[in-house]
Amino acid sequence: MTQYAAPRTRPASQRRPRSRDGSSWRVPTALLALTIIPLVAGSLRLLEIAGGPQLLPTNPRIDASPVPLVLHVVAAAVYAVVGAFQFPARIRRAHRAWHRRAGRVLIGAGLVVAGSGLWMTLFYPGAPGGDLLWTARLVAGSAIATSIVLGFTAIRRRDIDAHRAWMIRAYALTVAAGTQVFTQGIGEGLFGTTDLSTGLSVSSGWVINAAVAEWAIHRPRARRTRRARVATAGS
Repeated sequence: MTQYAAPRTRPASQRRPRSRDGSSWRVPTALLALTIIPLVAGSLRLLEIAGGPQLLPTNPRIDASPVPLVLHVVAAAVYAVVGAFQFPARIRRAHRAWHRRAGRVLIGAGLVVAGSGLWMTLFYPGAPGGDLLWTARLVAGSAIATSIVLGFTAIRRRDIDAHRAWMIRAYALTVAAGTQVFTQGIGEGLFGTTDLSTGLSVSSGWVINAAVAEWAIHRPRARRTRRARVATAGS
């Protein structure tokens, strides 16, 4: 009988890792897609403030005091777009210097987003959503600023895991405007445009993004734990 030799396999240490370049762009692409509608709306509002055509509904609060909105839109655009490329590990490892420089810019932009959001909440009278949304905006703005400060102090003491967790939380809350496009549209479509329905639907956008952030923070840790258990069991 003819004997067939079993195919030779390389040791695990000599195998070439499969390319994952495509996966490095999935997270930034998804985040940019989430924020595209708020970014376009904000750009149209800036165009209107600069004297361009009015393409969005009139907002007398903005007409009376446009400065905080301008700061909010510009800072949020920088934070959303640049921040989207901070999360993939492959990009961070390949461009460490850029990651650090961009991080410094994002800290400033994120604090401007939070500060201008709080400014508008406190000093723009008669905003829709009632006391519920007013309170939710105060909580969200304060949480963004706190998360950024804690993320900065964490990286100063070289606590990478804590830095990553706090920056994910800050980014998730900041880009909740993209999620709120859907939650507000669905909520007002089902329950009308009362202060209660608006407050609940907009607030749910922050809640959803906060929940996704916590999942993203803890999910990789669970995977590493499972891998370590499998390796220990096989040794």
